[in-house]
Amino acid sequence: MSEHRAPRNRNRSAFSLRGRMLLVAVALGLCSVALVGRAAYVQLVNADFYQRQGEARFVREIPIPTSRGMITDRNGEPVAVSTPVESVWGNPQELLRHPDRLPELARALGVPQDELGSRLSQRADKEFVYLKRRINPDQARAILALEVPGVFSQREFRRFYPQGEAMAHVLGFTNIDDRGQEGLELAFDEWLRGKPGSKRVIRDRHGRIVENIDLVRAAEPGKDLTLSIDRRIQFLAYRELRNALDAHKASSGSVVVLDVATGEVLAMVNLPGYNPNAVGGAAQDVHRNRAVTDLIEPGSTMKPITVAAALNAGRITAANRFDTNPGYMALGKYTIRDHHNYGVLDVTGIITKSSNLGAVKLAEPLAPQYFYEFVRGFGYGQAPNSGFPGEAAGILREPARWDGLTKATMSYGYGLSVTPLQIAQAYAALGNHGRLITPTFVKGQINEARQVVKPEIADQVLRMMQTVTEPGGTATQAAILGYHVAGKTGTARQASAGGYARRYTTTFAGLVPASNPRFATVVVVNDPQAGSYFAGLVSGPVFRSVMEDALRVMDVPPDDIETWLAAQAKGEAKRQAAIPPLPAALEELYEDDLTIPPAMSEVASGAAAGAAMRQAP
Repeated sequence: MSEHRAPRNRNRSAFSLRGRMLLVAVALGLCSVALVGRAAYVQLVNADFYQRQGEARFVREIPIPTSRGMITDRNGEPVAVSTPVESVWGNPQELLRHPDRLPELARALGVPQDELGSRLSQRADKEFVYLKRRINPDQARAILALEVPGVFSQREFRRFYPQGEAMAHVLGFTNIDDRGQEGLELAFDEWLRGKPGSKRVIRDRHGRIVENIDLVRAAEPGKDLTLSIDRRIQFLAYRELRNALDAHKASSGSVVVLDVATGEVLAMVNLPGYNPNAVGGAAQDVHRNRAVTDLIEPGSTMKPITVAAALNAGRITAANRFDTNPGYMALGKYTIRDHHNYGVLDVTGIITKSSNLGAVKLAEPLAPQYFYEFVRGFGYGQAPNSGFPGEAAGILREPARWDGLTKATMSYGYGLSVTPLQIAQAYAALGNHGRLITPTFVKGQINEARQVVKPEIADQVLRMMQTVTEPGGTATQAAILGYHVAGKTGTARQASAGGYARRYTTTFAGLVPASNPRFATVVVVNDPQAGSYFAGLVSGPVFRSVMEDALRVMDVPPDDIETWLAAQAKGEAKRQAAIPPLPAALEELYEDDLTIPPAMSEVASGAAAGAAMRQAP
């Protein structure tokens, strides 16, 4: 029976083997066809979809940072520059997968561990968070050296201001994203900022760039800006204003220096100040540029404009005389007073002695509309349009809103409000033969001049203003040896609720050299608490100190050489008088021999050369 079954088992095994091999071959063939078809579908039919999916996971478009344009002073010296720094960032998803590495990362970043963990948890669904921005590249490298998964760095730029507090209010500052926040940084933000670029890269699963694929957009660096500011004069003004505030225990102050011929702002300083390199430590209140935003009543600095208005109207001449006896006068229910009884004054004397009564008498015959328009023509009551953010227009009421005292009080500087920049602009117009020029902070910018008073009248008023700094004037301490100075003091009481307080704003506005003015300078000191509160003794010396050095720095020749030579001769005479007489023993030694010994010859020749240099103009 076994012999009869054996052939059937062999046939079945053979059939089963062949069938199985055929089945496997068919299955493999079908799989191969499916794979080839799938590959063809993926590579040819739906290639774009899968390309996008792959790029979404590994290809990134990242920004190319660009540097902000440099700001320089008028001589090309940098006053605001951008330096490269690093910002450390992380992938919260990656970092949260390695909580054991967070303590050392927190120590390297200098932040509490719970604060770091909280920040990452709040952004757990994100792939990007800044960990520390704008730090030294060495610090960034030290953090990256820890090789914490999900931590990277990128290049950024940080603004640096070499002049620090001295130019803070003019330049302003930028925020952490390098965008202008105050001052000229804000005014010219679009010009300075430039446009960041962009490039497409491939990152690995750790976020590292393994290949640069394409430049999407080239970075455009910011444009440089050249200011009209001269950093040397700026620092001189800052130093002298700071010394004055310390000496008089004043609350604040401002200095503005304009180029008379061009309207360029050569210096603008305010105190108290702040360090633009560390803005976070300063109170918000000190950020504003007081010289263009804060209003003051001009006080007696208004009187030259009142004189110009009266002369320009043809109602008086310089020879007219005005009786100011007995030194006060009733006007309505108020009494207007002079500091002293100056008796009878001519027009020049009204400016020399700063007579309130004289100013009132000058303005009395002027029509209110004429006086208003004349004062407005000097830039009062309207923004200077210098381009500086937030500049104030001041307060100059229209005649329809005047009361019976307005014209009288305006004539000597009360009842209107202006900024220090507006006073400097008005005085520059007097020094520029009556032509008013819009101030500018940009070197070489040409603004159109507008005639606001007859040239001969402006020149006449300028000559009157010279007497203010001469003997008998109110600001002899503003005089500068070798130069004629035209100026005017202004000591105004500060307004308070219901009237005026016993607090003062002291102002000196001046032009030098008076024969051909180069600089128009205004010094304002608020609320001096120590020593005098008169402008001639508080603000006048600041003007003198700043202008003495500025004239030398800008190489402006003297226009009062006779006074300079006389002072030099007087100084030499004092020096000679202080030299002790020759000892009697030495006289006897050489009384019969007129030959001077070699050593004495060298001393004598050196002294003669020094004297010659001192006497040279």
